Amino acid sequence: MRSITHFCFISLIVVGLTACGFHLRGPSDIPFESIFISGNTLIISKDLKKYLKASDIKLLPSTEGAELQLELIGEENEKRILSLAGTGTVNEYELFYRVHYRTKLLGQATWSQVNTIESRRDYTFDNANLLAKNTEELKLNQGMEKDVTIGVMRRLSALKGRTQ
Repeated sequence: MRSITHFCFISLIVVGLTACGFHLRGPSDIPFESIFISGNTLIISKDLKKYLKASDIKLLPSTEGAELQLELIGEENEKRILSLAGTGTVNEYELFYRVHYRTKLLGQATWSQVNTIESRRDYTFDNANLLAKNTEELKLNQGMEKDVTIGVMRRLSALKGRTQ
């Protein structure tokens, strides 16, 4: 009896979610068929190219024929002290990851202004668990890099809509 009730409850939730139009977010809908990426090689460059290929965007080796040019200008990693204990030791850190880029659409004479995407995380720090906290910081940095990559993809998908 309990499994039938559980099944009915799950079925009701699934029907409710599909009826309201809920669906998992898929790859970004980028309105370009080809892109040329120039500038610096950043930490996110490999993942960005992977996401673009997954969205069926051609990565061109030159500007010729590219509907969009993306110049990766630079990135910044920053670590700030967020709070101190009464003894003067660090309790919390705040991590930042920023990427600066600009774009140029086919037919435009000038580049866009420099855009910046930033991700921020904070975490508690304890010298007694140094190895674990270093691993946590590494995982947080990787998460921020992924968030910034997805943010660039979202901004690229919104680009053509603003210019039409």
